Amino acid sequence: MKLAIKYFGQLAEITECSEEEFEFSGMKISDLREALFLKYSKLSNKDFQIAQNQVLVSDDTEITTNEIALLPPFAGG
Repeated sequence: MKLAIKYFGQLAEITECSEEEFEFSGMKISDLREALFLKYSKLSNKDFQIAQNQVLVSDDTEITTNEIALLPPFAGG
């Protein structure tokens, strides 16, 4: 499946893109996280959340759409 992945903040700087199509064959967010760590090793030591269809999801969530966003921590204030 092809995923449309959007990267924000420092994550866009690490991947050197704000959006990409990513070919993926896994089933869960945890599988996607591991695939992204293989492609972008510097992501593995960054804290970020993943959203599917604009909703934050956990690693055990099944991927049901092709719209994914990686979000860095948000500052309060």
